[in-house]
Parts: sequence; C-alpha cells; structure tokens
Amino acid sequence: MTKKIMHIGLDDTDSTRGGCTTYVAALLVEKLQKMGVQFIDYPSLVRLNPNVPWKTRGNGALCLRIKHDKGIEGKIKETVVDVVEDEADLQFKGTDPGIVFFDCLEVPAKVKRFSRDAITGIVKLKQALKLVANYGGQAVGFNECRGIIGALAAVGETFDGDYTFEVLAYRRPENFGLKREVDEASVFEMDKLMKTCTFNNVDYEKRRVVITPRGPDPILFGIRGETAKAVKQAMRIVRPLEPIERWVVFRTNQGTDAHLTKVRKLSEILPYHSVIVKGTVSSPPRIIPLRHVIFSIEDGTLKVDCAAYEPTGSLRKAARELIVGDQIEVYGAVRRKTAQPLTINLEKIRPLRLARKPAYENPFCDSCGKRLKSMGTNQGFECQKCGARYVNASKVEVEVERKIKNREFYVTSTRSQRHLAKPLKRYGVEKHGELAKLVKDWHSL
Repeated sequence: MTKKIMHIGLDDTDSTRGGCTTYVAALLVEKLQKMGVQFIDYPSLVRLNPNVPWKTRGNGALCLRIKHDKGIEGKIKETVVDVVEDEADLQFKGTDPGIVFFDCLEVPAKVKRFSRDAITGIVKLKQALKLVANYGGQAVGFNECRGIIGALAAVGETFDGDYTFEVLAYRRPENFGLKREVDEASVFEMDKLMKTCTFNNVDYEKRRVVITPRGPDPILFGIRGETAKAVKQAMRIVRPLEPIERWVVFRTNQGTDAHLTKVRKLSEILPYHSVIVKGTVSSPPRIIPLRHVIFSIEDGTLKVDCAAYEPTGSLRKAARELIVGDQIEVYGAVRRKTAQPLTINLEKIRPLRLARKPAYENPFCDSCGKRLKSMGTNQGFECQKCGARYVNASKVEVEVERKIKNREFYVTSTRSQRHLAKPLKRYGVEKHGELAKLVKDWHSL
C-alpha cells in the first residue's frame, strides 16, 4: 500500500498552572504508533523566540513527522485534535492551542523561513494562516489561535543546521504538582560520566541539579546532549525516586544559539529580538540593587545599556571587570521599558580588544630599592629604610593585568541559561544538518 507523509505541528497547550506540549506529543506518539504509523524522525522540540511577551514557560513548539497508510489521514487528524482538546488548559486565559497538518514530502522553503523568523523575531498569525492556505495545509486553533504560529514554526524547523537531543521523562498524573523526587547524587554522577556528550545537567556554582524543572508541568527530568544514544545512556544513570510514566527522545534546537542574529550596528537592533552586536564600553559598570550590573556600549550609531543580572553568576563577574574603552561583542535579548532606552539582557560577553588599565604606585628608592612612602599630599616621598627623601618625585604609572581576556567567552551560569543558549562546551561540536537516524527504542512506549 502507498505510504503518505504528514507533518503535525503543535503549540501552546500549556499554561502557567500546568500542562506541557511535549507531554501532548508524547501521548500522541503512543496513540499514533498503535494506529500503525511510522515515525520518520524524532519528535521535534523547537524553542521559539524567548523574548515574545505572550509566551508561557519555555516557548516550545512540537512537530511529529510520520509516514502512514493512505486513507487514515482523517483518523490521524481526529486523534490529534482529541488529545489536544483533552490535555490543553483551554479554560486558562492566554492558552491558545494550535495544530497544523501538512501532507507533503518536503517542507516548503517559505515555511522554513517563517520558522526562522519565529525563532529570532516576531511573526503574526495572519502570516501563518496565509502560508498554511497557500501550501494546502490545514490549521486548527482554539481560543485566540495563537498556537498556530508555533505549530507552523515547528513544522518549518527541519534542523538543516545545528541541533541537539533531549530525553524527557514524565511523571505519573497523581504526582503532578508535587515535589520532584530524584536522587541528586546520581545526577552529579551522571554529569561526571557523560560530561563530554551531555550539557547543562548541574550548576556547580550553587551545587544545584538543573535537569528537574520547578513548575507544575508533567516533566520529572530532562537530559540534553549531542546524540540520542548519549541522552538515553545518561537517563539510565539517573535514579528517580518516583515512578516514570513514559519517556521520549526529542530532536531540538536547544543549546544552539538559534535565536541570535548578528547585527552590524547598534542602531539596527529591535525590541524582543536576540542579537550579537559589537560596541565600545562607554560608561563603567555600576551595581544596582540586587547586585545587577549595568554598563553602556556605543558604536557611533547608538548608545545602549547592557545588563548582567545577579543569577547570571560568572557573566556578572566578568561584566564588573569591564572599563571604558573596551571593545566587546555582546550576545543577548533586546528589551524596552516604558520611557527608557533599549537594554540588552546579556547571555554572553566576548572581549575583542581590552583597553589599557593603568594604576599608580609609589616609586622605589634609588639607593636601596625599597618602595618609598608618601610624606603627604604634594610633599614628596621618603625611604623608611635608608632615610632618603625625594621631594620632587611623583607616583609612577603601571599597567594592571586584566582579569578578563581577549577573545574569551563569558557566559551566564548554568542555572540561568535559556533553553536556546549555546554552552561553552558545545563550541566546536556543532552539527551542520547531518542526518539524525532513529535509534532503537527512542521512547518507552
């Protein structure tokens, strides 16, 4: 029998009080496989622009890519809609689920471009609906239907560039909302054994486990890594102290910096976008309440503030070491507050050319080599060892060694890194659209 290809996009089924679109996808994996469909890729977990004001928690959209027998399209679509209706928090204001179906072998280039725009900037529902109609897809929306945007973006992200994997283990429904029970020592053990092929498992600054979310969603833990095999192996090392209902391996854009766009000039940055841009430090770092660090950069076209917030840890410490005249490259999200200039919320700093930082010290005695002591303002210096006086001497300039280095990356602490932010350990191991072959048993169903 002739097989057909279907791409199923899902988004915005969760709310701040519960639910998770990845869990909806996990349920659909089970139901669709029982219908005899064949998955042609791992379920896609696509993190969209983390700066949009109307996002829920992680702003993640999902796509399932399947091959199925001709004639069961209607049953597949009905099953997807039923599961979304059952699992989505439809009564919560701001939860606007969306589903997109595409029956095509290749995802259209314009849909891929739409996905890129949804990850890096702001797109509109009208654009999504037009694309779905133009290419013969089908969209189903609930409430304000905003989830159709993410659903289409998930379909359009085919990972032609870099990607990673995440295995998500889910709790039993009776444990939703309760404290997560995972042996923390086993997570540190896993991180030690799998450190070359997984990332963001623990925060060593605070000795804190970060694979367990803190919200009321169904996820018990999630482990991110370079391959499906690696995250599966890591999962076996972690010891859960409560039952796992199911687990699924997802292919994802997490840890890839997919949200960042290089901008030539500061005057070109836009609110709600994430940028990479160069500038010169124009005002020294200052500490504001709660130990946040703020400084300004400019490039001749605009002056903007840069903010390293207290939870960013080592990034905040690096920001404090900057001085006026440092040429740097900053990575982060652009935000605007009412009646205030643009601010870049920092994710990374990379010094390009550090300015010379002078300091002034007392001179040495010509006779015995001991450092002189000041006799008072404008009164010269005296050697306390041999008694020599130097009434016309002045302090000498010396260059202070900088605590930060040119071309080094300084990033936020693990506990405060966004889903999309690329950790230092991933530099140099990026993928370039390589085929991701399905491993055996990529889910527990």
